[in-house]
Amino acid sequence: MRKHRDIFLAFFRIAMLGYGGGPGSIPLIHKEVVDKYKWMSDEDFGDILALANTLPGPIATKLAGYVGYRVCGIWGMLNAVMVTILPTIVLMIVLLTSLSSIEDLHWVSGMTAAVIPVVGVMLAVLTWQFFHKAVQGMGWMQTISMSVVIFVLLYFAGVHPGILIGFLLIAALVKKDKLEQKTKQDVRAKEGS
Repeated sequence: MRKHRDIFLAFFRIAMLGYGGGPGSIPLIHKEVVDKYKWMSDEDFGDILALANTLPGPIATKLAGYVGYRVCGIWGMLNAVMVTILPTIVLMIVLLTSLSSIEDLHWVSGMTAAVIPVVGVMLAVLTWQFFHKAVQGMGWMQTISMSVVIFVLLYFAGVHPGILIGFLLIAALVKKDKLEQKTKQDVRAKEGS
């Protein structure tokens, strides 16, 4: 029962503070899931984030569903998804009905302008954490080279991120299989000598 409460509280905080949609929610989800409750490691979160980006639909809902299922099964998934969706729906209804009367106020536009840099910094911190993990796993040269190639493909060539992530997942699986086969061959060769 405590885990269900924790799932509810974690994703309620994310739903209430995740300004800017999915990208603004990702650092908050990381903070709750990895740092606070330790439901998964940084590596697991990175893998789930990459996979969730290849699937259609809102990223926050997909991450909530997976984390909830991983922690408490089907009921955890339903809990996390509902608490991610419902506050937003209620707030949208309330805000849209009153927005027309306050949209011209100076403080409303100032509030949204002030939040954008905060979301940008949160995303930059998360990006740096992922980059640092990649350096630990692949080394500086391979990480920088790969980052430059991916940036060029995304920004200049207009390749969809889902295609890149799918390609990289397949490449990682193929590389893993080749490494396992080479390891088995090395073991057999040592046993044969």
